[in-house]
Amino acid sequence: MQQRARRVLVSTALAVVVSGPAAAADWPGWRGPNRDAVSPERGLLQEWGPGGPPLAWKASGVGSGFSSVAVAGDRLYTMGDQDGNQHVYALKRDGGAVLWKTRVGPPLVDSRGGARATPVVDGERVFALGSDGDLVALDAATGQVLWSKNLTRDYGGQMMSRWMWSESPLVDGDRLVFTPGARDAALVAVDKTSGRDVWRAKVPDLGPAGKDGAGYSSIVVSNGAGVKQYVQLLGRGLVGIRASDGAHLWGYNRIANGVANISTPLVRANWVFASTGYQTGAVLLELQRSGDGVAAREIYFLEPKTLQNHHGGLVLVGNHVYAGHGHNKGFPICVDFITGNVAWGGDIRNGGTGSAAVMYADGRLYFRYENGTVVLIAATPSGYEEKGSFTIPEVRDPSWAHLAIADGRLYVREQDTLYCYDVRQAKSATARD
Repeated sequence: MQQRARRVLVSTALAVVVSGPAAAADWPGWRGPNRDAVSPERGLLQEWGPGGPPLAWKASGVGSGFSSVAVAGDRLYTMGDQDGNQHVYALKRDGGAVLWKTRVGPPLVDSRGGARATPVVDGERVFALGSDGDLVALDAATGQVLWSKNLTRDYGGQMMSRWMWSESPLVDGDRLVFTPGARDAALVAVDKTSGRDVWRAKVPDLGPAGKDGAGYSSIVVSNGAGVKQYVQLLGRGLVGIRASDGAHLWGYNRIANGVANISTPLVRANWVFASTGYQTGAVLLELQRSGDGVAAREIYFLEPKTLQNHHGGLVLVGNHVYAGHGHNKGFPICVDFITGNVAWGGDIRNGGTGSAAVMYADGRLYFRYENGTVVLIAATPSGYEEKGSFTIPEVRDPSWAHLAIADGRLYVREQDTLYCYDVRQAKSATARD
Protein backbone atom coordinates (compact mmCIF):
# COMPACT_ATOMS: atom_id res chain seq x y z
CA MET A 1 0.00 0.00 0.00
CA GLN A 2 2.74 2.46 0.95
CA GLN A 3 4.57 2.06 -2.36
CA ARG A 4 1.37 2.63 -4.33
CA ALA A 5 0.44 5.61 -2.16
CA ARG A 6 3.91 7.10 -2.45
CA ARG A 7 3.77 6.94 -6.28
CA VAL A 8 0.49 8.88 -6.28
CA LEU A 9 1.76 11.47 -3.84
CA VAL A 10 5.10 11.99 -5.55
CA SER A 11 3.34 12.70 -8.85
CA THR A 12 1.04 15.16 -7.09
CA ALA A 13 3.98 16.86 -5.40
CA LEU A 14 5.79 17.24 -8.74
CA ALA A 15 2.71 18.91 -10.19
CA VAL A 16 2.94 21.50 -7.41
CA VAL A 17 6.68 22.06 -7.82
CA VAL A 18 6.57 22.70 -11.57
CA SER A 19 3.57 25.03 -11.51
CA GLY A 20 4.36 28.36 -13.12
CA PRO A 21 4.09 31.87 -11.72
CA ALA A 22 0.59 32.89 -10.70
CA ALA A 23 -1.17 35.95 -12.05
CA ALA A 24 -2.39 38.71 -9.73
CA ALA A 25 -3.86 36.25 -7.29
CA ASP A 26 -6.84 36.41 -4.99
CA TRP A 27 -7.31 34.76 -1.61
CA PRO A 28 -11.11 34.42 -1.66
CA GLY A 29 -11.70 32.84 1.74
CA TRP A 30 -10.56 30.58 4.54
CA ARG A 31 -7.05 29.15 3.95
CA GLY A 32 -6.93 30.44 0.39
CA PRO A 33 -8.12 29.31 -3.05
CA ASN A 34 -8.19 25.58 -2.18
CA ARG A 35 -8.73 25.76 1.59
CA ASP A 36 -5.34 24.18 2.18
CA ALA A 37 -3.30 27.25 3.31
CA VAL A 38 -1.15 26.92 0.17
CA SER A 39 -0.56 29.96 -2.00
CA PRO A 40 0.27 29.38 -5.71
CA GLU A 41 2.30 32.58 -5.91
CA ARG A 42 5.97 32.73 -6.88
CA GLY A 43 8.59 35.45 -6.81
CA LEU A 44 8.25 36.11 -3.07
CA LEU A 45 10.97 37.07 -0.63
CA GLN A 46 12.99 34.05 0.42
CA GLU A 47 14.53 35.75 3.44
CA TRP A 48 13.55 38.69 5.64
CA GLY A 49 16.01 41.19 6.97
CA PRO A 50 15.85 42.67 10.47
CA GLY A 51 12.32 43.87 11.15
CA GLY A 52 10.76 41.65 8.51
CA PRO A 53 9.31 42.62 5.12
CA PRO A 54 8.46 46.26 4.38
CA LEU A 55 5.06 47.54 5.47
CA ALA A 56 2.98 48.66 2.46
CA TRP A 57 0.12 50.13 4.47
CA LYS A 58 -1.80 49.94 7.74
CA ALA A 59 -5.54 50.43 8.24
CA SER A 60 -7.87 50.31 11.22
CA GLY A 61 -11.60 50.21 11.93
CA VAL A 62 -12.51 46.53 11.53
CA GLY A 63 -13.46 45.80 15.13
CA SER A 64 -12.30 43.06 17.46
CA GLY A 65 -11.90 39.42 16.60
CA PHE A 66 -9.78 36.71 15.04
CA SER A 67 -11.24 36.60 11.53
CA SER A 68 -8.77 36.34 8.68
CA VAL A 69 -9.03 38.23 5.39
CA ALA A 70 -10.62 37.31 2.07
CA VAL A 71 -9.13 39.06 -0.96
CA ALA A 72 -10.98 39.31 -4.27
CA GLY A 73 -10.81 41.84 -7.06
CA ASP A 74 -10.13 45.32 -5.70
CA ARG A 75 -11.51 44.56 -2.22
CA LEU A 76 -10.76 42.86 1.08
CA TYR A 77 -13.37 41.35 3.39
CA THR A 78 -13.22 40.48 7.07
CA MET A 79 -15.40 40.40 10.21
CA GLY A 80 -15.26 42.13 13.57
CA ASP A 81 -17.20 43.31 16.63
CA GLN A 82 -17.76 47.04 16.88
CA ASP A 83 -20.30 49.33 18.54
CA GLY A 84 -22.23 46.48 20.14
CA ASN A 85 -22.68 44.47 16.94
CA GLN A 86 -20.81 41.98 14.76
CA HIS A 87 -20.16 43.10 11.19
CA VAL A 88 -18.77 42.07 7.83
CA TYR A 89 -16.43 44.74 6.45
CA ALA A 90 -15.40 45.52 2.89
CA LEU A 91 -12.16 47.47 2.45
CA LYS A 92 -10.19 48.81 -0.48
CA ARG A 93 -7.49 46.36 -1.49
CA ASP A 94 -5.13 49.30 -1.98
CA GLY A 95 -4.83 51.15 1.32
CA GLY A 96 -7.52 49.41 3.38
CA ALA A 97 -10.14 52.17 3.55
CA VAL A 98 -13.48 50.81 4.81
CA LEU A 99 -16.06 50.86 1.99
CA TRP A 100 -19.02 49.39 3.86
CA LYS A 101 -19.92 47.38 6.93
CA THR A 102 -23.03 45.23 7.44
CA ARG A 103 -24.37 43.92 10.71
CA VAL A 104 -24.44 40.12 10.98
CA GLY A 105 -25.63 39.63 14.55
CA PRO A 106 -24.79 40.29 18.18
CA PRO A 107 -21.20 40.58 19.37
CA LEU A 108 -19.45 37.68 21.04
CA VAL A 109 -19.47 38.13 24.81
CA ASP A 110 -16.33 36.30 25.88
CA SER A 111 -13.06 37.06 27.61
CA ARG A 112 -11.49 36.65 24.17
CA GLY A 113 -14.36 38.08 22.20
CA GLY A 114 -14.81 39.02 18.60
CA ALA A 115 -15.72 37.44 15.30
CA ARG A 116 -14.07 34.09 14.56
CA ALA A 117 -15.03 33.13 11.00
CA THR A 118 -13.63 34.37 7.69
CA PRO A 119 -15.97 35.51 4.89
CA VAL A 120 -15.90 33.76 1.52
CA VAL A 121 -16.21 35.74 -1.72
CA ASP A 122 -17.97 34.25 -4.74
CA GLY A 123 -18.30 36.68 -7.61
CA GLU A 124 -20.95 39.24 -6.70
CA ARG A 125 -21.70 37.68 -3.31
CA VAL A 126 -20.03 37.41 0.07
CA PHE A 127 -21.05 34.77 2.63
CA ALA A 128 -20.26 34.93 6.32
CA LEU A 129 -21.16 33.18 9.58
CA GLY A 130 -21.43 35.16 12.79
CA SER A 131 -20.42 33.80 16.17
CA ASP A 132 -24.09 33.57 17.23
CA GLY A 133 -24.90 31.29 14.28
CA ASP A 134 -26.16 34.03 11.95
CA LEU A 135 -25.43 33.11 8.32
CA VAL A 136 -25.67 35.91 5.75
CA ALA A 137 -25.38 36.29 2.00
CA LEU A 138 -24.36 39.83 1.06
CA ASP A 139 -23.99 41.83 -2.13
CA ALA A 140 -20.25 42.21 -2.51
CA ALA A 141 -20.49 45.73 -3.94
CA THR A 142 -22.87 47.27 -1.41
CA GLY A 143 -23.08 44.94 1.60
CA GLN A 144 -26.85 44.59 1.17
CA VAL A 145 -28.25 41.45 2.83
CA LEU A 146 -29.59 39.11 0.13
CA TRP A 147 -30.73 36.34 2.50
CA SER A 148 -29.99 35.15 6.01
CA LYS A 149 -30.46 32.17 8.32
CA ASN A 150 -29.64 31.24 11.89
CA LEU A 151 -28.07 27.83 12.47
CA THR A 152 -29.72 27.32 15.85
CA ARG A 153 -33.20 28.63 14.99
CA ASP A 154 -33.47 27.14 11.50
CA TYR A 155 -31.59 23.85 11.94
CA GLY A 156 -31.43 23.09 15.66
CA GLY A 157 -27.68 23.58 15.46
CA GLN A 158 -25.33 23.38 18.41
CA MET A 159 -21.64 23.77 19.17
CA MET A 160 -19.65 21.09 20.98
CA SER A 161 -18.47 23.65 23.55
CA ARG A 162 -18.77 27.28 24.54
CA TRP A 163 -16.59 29.20 22.07
CA MET A 164 -19.44 29.76 19.62
CA TRP A 165 -19.54 29.49 15.83
CA SER A 166 -16.19 29.74 14.08
CA GLU A 167 -16.71 27.99 10.74
CA SER A 168 -16.05 29.64 7.39
CA PRO A 169 -18.78 28.41 4.98
CA LEU A 170 -17.86 26.62 1.75
CA VAL A 171 -19.00 27.71 -1.71
CA ASP A 172 -19.15 24.75 -4.09
CA GLY A 173 -20.66 25.47 -7.49
CA ASP A 174 -24.22 26.65 -7.01
CA ARG A 175 -24.26 25.67 -3.33
CA LEU A 176 -23.21 27.00 0.03
CA VAL A 177 -22.35 24.27 2.56
CA PHE A 178 -22.04 24.77 6.32
CA THR A 179 -22.20 22.90 9.63
CA PRO A 180 -25.09 23.39 12.08
CA GLY A 181 -23.95 20.30 14.01
CA ALA A 182 -27.45 18.90 14.68
CA ARG A 183 -28.02 15.14 14.53
CA ASP A 184 -30.41 15.48 11.55
CA ALA A 185 -28.63 18.51 10.08
CA ALA A 186 -24.95 18.00 10.81
CA LEU A 187 -24.07 19.58 7.48
CA VAL A 188 -26.47 21.52 5.26
CA ALA A 189 -26.26 22.52 1.60
CA VAL A 190 -28.36 25.43 0.33
CA ASP A 191 -28.77 27.16 -3.00
CA LYS A 192 -26.32 30.03 -2.75
CA THR A 193 -28.55 32.53 -4.57
CA SER A 194 -31.76 31.92 -2.61
CA GLY A 195 -30.72 30.17 0.61
CA ARG A 196 -33.21 27.36 -0.01
CA ASP A 197 -32.22 23.95 1.35
CA VAL A 198 -30.77 21.41 -1.08
CA TRP A 199 -30.21 18.72 1.59
CA ARG A 200 -29.62 18.18 5.28
CA ALA A 201 -27.10 15.52 6.27
CA LYS A 202 -27.94 13.15 9.12
CA VAL A 203 -24.96 11.66 10.95
CA PRO A 204 -25.24 8.50 13.08
CA ASP A 205 -23.53 7.90 16.40
CA LEU A 206 -19.79 8.05 15.66
CA GLY A 207 -18.57 6.80 19.04
CA PRO A 208 -17.89 7.89 22.62
CA ALA A 209 -15.02 10.33 22.07
CA GLY A 210 -15.76 14.05 21.87
CA LYS A 211 -19.09 15.81 22.27
CA ASP A 212 -22.19 16.26 20.13
CA GLY A 213 -22.37 19.33 17.94
CA ALA A 214 -20.23 21.23 15.47
CA GLY A 215 -16.54 21.74 16.03
CA TYR A 216 -14.49 24.75 15.00
CA SER A 217 -13.23 23.37 11.71
CA SER A 218 -14.35 24.23 8.18
CA ILE A 219 -15.46 21.88 5.39
CA VAL A 220 -13.12 20.72 2.62
CA VAL A 221 -13.94 18.89 -0.62
CA SER A 222 -12.57 15.40 -1.34
CA ASN A 223 -12.98 13.06 -4.28
CA GLY A 224 -11.60 10.16 -2.29
CA ALA A 225 -12.48 6.67 -3.56
CA GLY A 226 -13.99 8.33 -6.64
CA VAL A 227 -16.89 9.92 -4.74
CA LYS A 228 -17.22 13.67 -4.33
CA GLN A 229 -17.76 14.36 -0.65
CA TYR A 230 -17.48 17.01 2.03
CA VAL A 231 -15.03 16.20 4.80
CA GLN A 232 -15.58 17.89 8.15
CA LEU A 233 -14.31 17.59 11.71
CA LEU A 234 -17.30 17.58 14.07
CA GLY A 235 -17.52 17.39 17.83
CA ARG A 236 -17.56 13.58 17.55
CA GLY A 237 -14.87 13.31 14.90
CA LEU A 238 -14.33 13.21 11.16
CA VAL A 239 -17.14 12.58 8.67
CA GLY A 240 -17.52 12.25 4.91
CA ILE A 241 -20.83 13.46 3.45
CA ARG A 242 -21.74 12.70 -0.17
CA ALA A 243 -21.95 15.97 -2.06
CA SER A 244 -24.78 14.93 -4.38
CA ASP A 245 -27.41 14.13 -1.75
CA GLY A 246 -25.99 14.66 1.76
CA ALA A 247 -25.74 10.95 2.57
CA HIS A 248 -23.38 10.01 5.38
CA LEU A 249 -20.53 7.95 3.91
CA TRP A 250 -18.12 7.35 6.79
CA GLY A 251 -17.10 8.55 10.23
CA TYR A 252 -14.05 8.34 12.46
CA ASN A 253 -14.36 8.96 16.19
CA ARG A 254 -10.86 8.44 17.62
CA ILE A 255 -9.54 11.87 16.63
CA ALA A 256 -12.24 13.71 18.63
CA ASN A 257 -11.66 15.29 22.01
CA GLY A 258 -14.28 16.60 24.41
CA VAL A 259 -13.14 20.23 24.53
CA ALA A 260 -12.59 21.60 21.02
CA ASN A 261 -11.89 20.00 17.63
CA ILE A 262 -10.47 22.87 15.64
CA SER A 263 -8.06 22.45 12.73
CA THR A 264 -9.35 22.00 9.18
CA PRO A 265 -8.48 18.53 7.77
CA LEU A 266 -6.07 17.99 4.89
CA VAL A 267 -7.26 15.99 1.88
CA ARG A 268 -5.28 14.55 -1.02
CA ALA A 269 -6.39 11.83 -3.46
CA ASN A 270 -7.82 9.01 -1.27
CA TRP A 271 -6.37 10.30 1.99
CA VAL A 272 -7.55 12.46 4.87
CA PHE A 273 -5.17 13.78 7.53
CA ALA A 274 -6.36 15.45 10.72
CA SER A 275 -5.04 16.44 14.12
CA THR A 276 -6.55 17.79 17.32
CA GLY A 277 -5.16 19.08 20.61
CA TYR A 278 -6.12 18.47 24.22
CA GLN A 279 -3.78 15.45 24.30
CA THR A 280 -5.45 13.67 21.36
CA GLY A 281 -3.09 13.23 18.38
CA ALA A 282 -3.19 12.93 14.58
CA VAL A 283 -4.44 10.42 12.01
CA LEU A 284 -4.11 9.45 8.35
CA LEU A 285 -7.16 7.75 6.84
CA GLU A 286 -7.46 6.06 3.46
CA LEU A 287 -10.85 6.25 1.76
CA GLN A 288 -11.95 3.09 -0.07
CA ARG A 289 -15.06 2.10 -2.01
CA SER A 290 -17.47 -0.02 -0.01
CA GLY A 291 -20.47 -1.14 -2.04
CA ASP A 292 -22.26 2.04 -3.11
CA GLY A 293 -20.48 4.05 -0.45
CA VAL A 294 -17.09 4.83 1.03
CA ALA A 295 -15.25 3.43 4.04
CA ALA A 296 -12.39 5.07 5.95
CA ARG A 297 -9.43 2.91 7.00
CA GLU A 298 -6.90 4.08 9.58
CA ILE A 299 -3.38 3.97 8.13
CA TYR A 300 -1.67 5.30 11.24
CA PHE A 301 -2.45 7.22 14.40
CA LEU A 302 0.11 9.51 16.03
CA GLU A 303 -0.05 9.87 19.78
CA PRO A 304 -0.17 13.42 21.20
CA LYS A 305 3.49 13.37 22.23
CA THR A 306 4.36 12.93 18.53
CA LEU A 307 1.88 15.35 16.91
CA GLN A 308 -1.10 17.28 18.20
CA ASN A 309 -2.20 20.48 16.55
CA HIS A 310 -4.18 22.56 19.03
CA HIS A 311 -5.20 25.25 16.55
CA GLY A 312 -3.49 27.13 13.77
CA GLY A 313 -3.84 24.34 11.25
CA LEU A 314 -1.66 22.10 9.11
CA VAL A 315 -0.24 22.45 5.63
CA LEU A 316 0.74 19.70 3.18
CA VAL A 317 3.69 20.50 0.90
CA GLY A 318 4.95 17.71 -1.33
CA ASN A 319 4.86 14.59 0.83
CA HIS A 320 5.25 16.31 4.20
CA VAL A 321 2.91 17.88 6.71
CA TYR A 322 4.09 21.04 8.48
CA ALA A 323 2.38 22.36 11.60
CA GLY A 324 2.74 23.74 15.07
CA HIS A 325 2.98 20.81 17.50
CA GLY A 326 1.93 20.69 21.13
CA HIS A 327 -1.09 21.92 23.02
CA ASN A 328 -0.84 25.71 22.79
CA LYS A 329 2.87 25.43 22.05
CA GLY A 330 3.29 25.74 18.26
CA PHE A 331 6.63 23.92 18.04
CA PRO A 332 7.46 23.68 14.30
CA ILE A 333 7.31 20.10 13.07
CA CYS A 334 7.65 18.24 9.76
CA VAL A 335 5.99 14.81 9.41
CA ASP A 336 6.08 12.36 6.50
CA PHE A 337 2.51 12.21 5.19
CA ILE A 338 2.67 8.54 4.19
CA THR A 339 4.51 7.00 7.13
CA GLY A 340 3.84 9.41 9.97
CA ASN A 341 7.56 9.55 10.76
CA VAL A 342 8.84 12.86 12.13
CA ALA A 343 11.41 14.36 9.75
CA TRP A 344 12.34 17.15 12.16
CA GLY A 345 11.01 19.32 14.94
CA GLY A 346 8.44 18.93 17.64
CA ASP A 347 10.72 20.50 20.26
CA ILE A 348 12.04 23.63 18.52
CA ARG A 349 11.41 26.93 20.26
CA ASN A 350 11.91 30.05 18.17
CA GLY A 351 10.82 33.58 19.06
CA GLY A 352 7.15 32.65 18.94
CA THR A 353 5.07 31.39 21.84
CA GLY A 354 1.62 29.83 21.98
CA SER A 355 -0.18 28.21 19.07
CA ALA A 356 0.90 29.06 15.53
CA ALA A 357 -1.28 29.69 12.47
CA VAL A 358 0.57 28.17 9.50
CA MET A 359 0.53 28.74 5.73
CA TYR A 360 2.83 28.11 2.74
CA ALA A 361 3.97 30.18 -0.24
CA ASP A 362 6.86 29.86 -2.69
CA GLY A 363 9.03 27.41 -0.79
CA ARG A 364 8.47 29.02 2.60
CA LEU A 365 6.30 28.42 5.65
CA TYR A 366 4.76 31.34 7.52
CA PHE A 367 4.19 30.71 11.24
CA ARG A 368 2.14 33.39 13.02
CA TYR A 369 2.32 32.92 16.80
CA GLU A 370 0.00 33.89 19.64
CA ASN A 371 2.51 36.44 20.94
CA GLY A 372 2.54 38.24 17.58
CA THR A 373 5.80 36.81 16.23
CA VAL A 374 5.76 35.85 12.54
CA VAL A 375 8.52 33.44 11.47
CA LEU A 376 9.57 32.52 7.92
CA ILE A 377 10.80 28.91 7.65
CA ALA A 378 12.10 26.90 4.70
CA ALA A 379 9.61 24.23 3.64
CA THR A 380 12.05 21.34 3.45
CA PRO A 381 12.10 17.95 5.18
CA SER A 382 15.90 18.14 5.52
CA GLY A 383 15.80 20.27 8.66
CA TYR A 384 14.58 23.42 10.37
CA GLU A 385 15.85 26.55 8.58
CA GLU A 386 14.63 29.90 9.84
CA LYS A 387 14.70 32.65 7.20
CA GLY A 388 13.62 35.69 9.21
CA SER A 389 10.99 36.99 11.60
CA PHE A 390 9.19 40.10 12.77
CA THR A 391 6.80 41.13 15.52
CA ILE A 392 3.30 42.41 14.72
CA PRO A 393 2.88 45.85 16.35
CA GLU A 394 0.54 46.52 19.27
CA VAL A 395 -0.39 42.94 20.14
CA ARG A 396 -2.49 42.87 23.32
CA ASP A 397 -4.80 39.88 23.00
CA PRO A 398 -3.83 36.46 21.64
CA SER A 399 -2.61 36.99 18.08
CA TRP A 400 -4.54 34.23 16.31
CA ALA A 401 -5.91 35.41 12.95
CA HIS A 402 -4.63 33.34 10.02
CA LEU A 403 -2.46 35.04 7.43
CA ALA A 404 -3.34 35.62 3.77
CA ILE A 405 -1.15 36.25 0.72
CA ALA A 406 -2.43 37.77 -2.51
CA ASP A 407 -0.48 39.37 -5.36
CA GLY A 408 2.73 39.60 -3.36
CA ARG A 409 1.09 41.12 -0.31
CA LEU A 410 0.98 39.53 3.13
CA TYR A 411 -2.17 40.49 5.06
CA VAL A 412 -1.97 40.37 8.85
CA ARG A 413 -5.15 41.00 10.84
CA GLU A 414 -4.53 42.10 14.42
CA GLN A 415 -7.87 42.89 16.08
CA ASP A 416 -9.04 46.34 14.85
CA THR A 417 -5.98 46.81 12.63
CA LEU A 418 -5.00 45.30 9.30
CA TYR A 419 -1.34 45.35 8.23
CA CYS A 420 -0.29 44.81 4.62
CA TYR A 421 3.35 43.82 4.00
CA ASP A 422 5.10 43.72 0.63
CA VAL A 423 6.69 40.26 0.30
CA ARG A 424 7.62 40.46 -3.39
CA GLN A 425 11.19 39.93 -4.48
CA ALA A 426 12.86 42.80 -6.27
CA LYS A 427 13.04 42.15 -10.00
CA SER A 428 16.82 41.92 -9.79
CA ALA A 429 16.72 39.35 -6.99
CA THR A 430 18.56 36.10 -7.67
CA ALA A 431 16.77 32.78 -8.00
CA ARG A 432 15.63 31.26 -4.74
CA ASP A 433 17.77 28.69 -2.97
